[in-house]
Amino acid sequence: MRTTNDSTAAAILPLVGGAANVTSVAHCMTRLRLGLRDRTLVHEDALRSLPAVLGVVADDDSYQIVLGPGTVARVTPEFEALVTGTAGAPTPGTAGAPTTSTADALAARGAEWKAARRQRNATPLKLLLRRIANIFVPLIPALIGCGVIAGLNGLLINLGWLPSLTPALAAIASGFMALIAVFVGHHTAKEFGGTPILGGAVAAIIVYAGVAKVTAFGMTLAPGQGGVLGALAAALLGTYVEKWCRRRVPEALDVLVTPTVTVLVTGLVTLYALMYAAGELSTAVGAGANWLLDHTGVFAGLVLGGLFLPLVMLGLHQALIPLHTTLIQQQGYTVLLPVLAMAGAGQVGAALAVYVRLHHDLSLRTTIRSALPAGLLGVGEPLIYGVSLPLGRPFVTACAGGAAGGAFVGFFSMLGDKIGSTAIGPSGWALFPLLKGTGGLALTAAVYAGGLLTGYVVGFAATYFFGLGRTVAGAGALGGGGTVSGVCDSSKEGKDTNPGGNPPP
Repeated sequence: MRTTNDSTAAAILPLVGGAANVTSVAHCMTRLRLGLRDRTLVHEDALRSLPAVLGVVADDDSYQIVLGPGTVARVTPEFEALVTGTAGAPTPGTAGAPTTSTADALAARGAEWKAARRQRNATPLKLLLRRIANIFVPLIPALIGCGVIAGLNGLLINLGWLPSLTPALAAIASGFMALIAVFVGHHTAKEFGGTPILGGAVAAIIVYAGVAKVTAFGMTLAPGQGGVLGALAAALLGTYVEKWCRRRVPEALDVLVTPTVTVLVTGLVTLYALMYAAGELSTAVGAGANWLLDHTGVFAGLVLGGLFLPLVMLGLHQALIPLHTTLIQQQGYTVLLPVLAMAGAGQVGAALAVYVRLHHDLSLRTTIRSALPAGLLGVGEPLIYGVSLPLGRPFVTACAGGAAGGAFVGFFSMLGDKIGSTAIGPSGWALFPLLKGTGGLALTAAVYAGGLLTGYVVGFAATYFFGLGRTVAGAGALGGGGTVSGVCDSSKEGKDTNPGGNPPP
């Protein structure tokens, strides 16, 4: 019997050009990421009209279909099975493809923005950041699972319940983090064209207990020194050493010489240079983040919460993923994520204000109603790219809400009540199970909830009074079912007109 996930996968496949057009299948927290041979075979309007599809994102590396958390993890294996099982299936032609009505004015604005954004994003820095994100995004499900278990274990310890179980939960929660460097090394080599297992092998040196016996320049190393940053550097170096060897070693000796030289050379450099340098950098990251929130909490929260949505648009938020992971590995939680999550709260508040003010635009209100639950859980893409960004000014007022929420959280950090997240990926209400802080669970949750509420209220108020301009003032003359100038009706009710963007924090 066909399930909803089967049906979704089966509906998507012909709309992306069929199995013959799919070169790779992967997923992150919310998106099915596809490598496609020919993107002109994609029927994007029909794809967006599917009930399970929240939006689409096309970048230089992949074609991404936004399905939302949970759903994407279930649809991806079904889709991959269809691709594998129907590799010889004919690619549907354009003539026989289903069609829907043309996009509304918001989608048109978004499409123009997408085209400009794709040109701007083809820079070496942004391409590098995207590749770094590709290394860490596959680790997020394990980080979330282990983070939730760690939070549950902390709660049990604080309550004094099940003392015989808590050591087992601690082991389960900590096992992945103890070996995360190996996974980072594996994915780094894979992303940069090396042999993944060799990347994992050189990164494993960092977490091997025996490094405590190694003395370099009068300093004794500690297992785990350098963390994920050291693993990233070691695997990247190993990839370049491997490629150098493969160009020069005779084929008959390649299977013996290349792996040996790669592991040996990279291992020595890792032990005698990279672990020390990455360890110093990791320590500086942790100390810097703590100092920033302890001494400039309100200002830091204002800036981080207010600028995170633009960073996401530019793709620069990807640089924060290794920093989050380093903080989690070093301190047990990242103090940056709760502050950055306030940007989503500002976006929700702004969307609610648009919903209230544009009460005659039934299509847009349907879209907002459909996207709000995901926005409350931290998946803000449908609201950002389908509502606030194409409208323009509400995007700015959403940033104001995020800045206010960030300042609220930063203020309590200055008072010594620091809050953090034990994993990356979720935000909004979904972050509550992952919260950890210095002031106890109840206070930590209260501070985070206060930040969200502040973001909602300021985002709503700023958008209601300043975010929609004079155009909205005359909307009442349009009568029921009318549309405001620049916000036209659309048959794709409840769909994200997402023209671009990146994964959420």
